[in-house]
Amino acid sequence: MSPTAGATTLVARRSTRFTAWVRAWRAGLVPFDDLAEEITSFAPDEEHLAADAPGTWSDVALSAALPAFAKVHPDEIRLVLPVPGDPRGLPGPGEFTNAALLAGEGIVARGFGLVPEVRTHTSGSGVTFSTVLWRFHPLPATAPRAALTEPTAAEAETDLSLALAEATTALTRLDVAAWKPELAGALAALRKPDAGTDLPAGFDPRARRLYARASVLDRVLALASTAAPGGAVNNFEAQQRDAALRPLTTACRRALVAACNAPLALH
Repeated sequence: MSPTAGATTLVARRSTRFTAWVRAWRAGLVPFDDLAEEITSFAPDEEHLAADAPGTWSDVALSAALPAFAKVHPDEIRLVLPVPGDPRGLPGPGEFTNAALLAGEGIVARGFGLVPEVRTHTSGSGVTFSTVLWRFHPLPATAPRAALTEPTAAEAETDLSLALAEATTALTRLDVAAWKPELAGALAALRKPDAGTDLPAGFDPRARRLYARASVLDRVLALASTAAPGGAVNNFEAQQRDAALRPLTTACRRALVAACNAPLALH
């Protein structure tokens, strides 16, 4: 696998794909039978279960929990990607908010919220695999409202482009290629028209383009946050790298939220 390919497949935010596909289903744009498979298609080796889903009494397969959304309007299903100091989209203090902040992601719907809990296991033969447990948390039965500060897809696209240009300039100045060449290559790959990811039917071209770019960039940023091999970066250099990438990380999170929560063409 090339360095760039490795960078772009390092990490995926599970809540982004979950939100987009469930919203498209509730808009009548994709069939329910395809839902669970589409939500988990980015990592087919993971097992996805649900805990505390309405109408269930034990952990169940993800497909058995998805009917909980059957009476929820697509506009009442919102992606949140909170971080400490930026809790936008969260409903207020409570178990869901705490869990979403810890995970850095979640889904808010009318009456409940979900947060993925990732558990890593190692088999007796040494094979490592993951289980994703989508835990439901009860929320007040009021329709979630998009935060007034949530950018539109157009605004988020502009902000992301500016942040990417500034970060690329800063990383070039820091000579990032000398200690993490795969990061430089991955950033360059983002300028290609097709980033290799897509939203389901119903999202407009701008939201699709924004999601594709931000999804890949999100994984590149996860790569950038890891230590360089062989101790090639000292503490000062790591601080400079983090400072250069912080605005881009924020712009990327907001772009993913804007894309996944964008208005749908309802049937």
